[in-house]
Amino acid sequence: MIEILYQDNDIIVCIKPAGLLSEGESEDSLLTVLAAQCGGQVFPVHRLDRGAAGLMVFARNSKAAAGLSRAVQEKQLKKEYFARVSGAPAEKEGEMTDFLFKDSRKGKVFAVKRPRMGVREARLTYRVLWQDDDSSLVRVALDTGRTHQIRVQFSSRGMPLWGDGKYGSRVKGDLALFSCGLGFPHPRTGKRMEWEAKPMGQPWERGNLAD
Repeated sequence: MIEILYQDNDIIVCIKPAGLLSEGESEDSLLTVLAAQCGGQVFPVHRLDRGAAGLMVFARNSKAAAGLSRAVQEKQLKKEYFARVSGAPAEKEGEMTDFLFKDSRKGKVFAVKRPRMGVREARLTYRVLWQDDDSSLVRVALDTGRTHQIRVQFSSRGMPLWGDGKYGSRVKGDLALFSCGLGFPHPRTGKRMEWEAKPMGQPWERGNLAD
């Protein structure tokens, strides 16, 4: 059973469990599970990596989907994340800007030095919430929404996310990426709506998520 935080005739806000696809019509897709649980069609608006968990919004009709897609294009959709990374950034707060290239054949994204065909700019800001001897917890706000963006931008600086063997982590376990903040204007009323969520258990046990 998917945890639903809010729903009306236009939208569903829920917590995506790790391991489910956020798109597609397969049995292991959150779209399929939500459609069965809530009844009727469900339309994707944004995506979340299969290994990640946390807040997502889905539309319940094509008009709401168009409105939310417009909010994404106009950068009115706020998305923030918790990530536990190996090591720690040099600064407690900062920005990261990179050029990312998605290699579809390898199924990976790479940080490259200069723009060229197929390369897209990626930007985020971060704040370190706590750190210990070998890791730190950061809260990340995305300015762009590139595939694997957080994972690649931190990994390219020698700080792979815990559990992210694809991008160099030696820590076993679940991917330490959680969508903790979500905000957008309601597609029908225009009212600004905001949600916050916190992960539980490993790999989030040490430190304070309340800051």
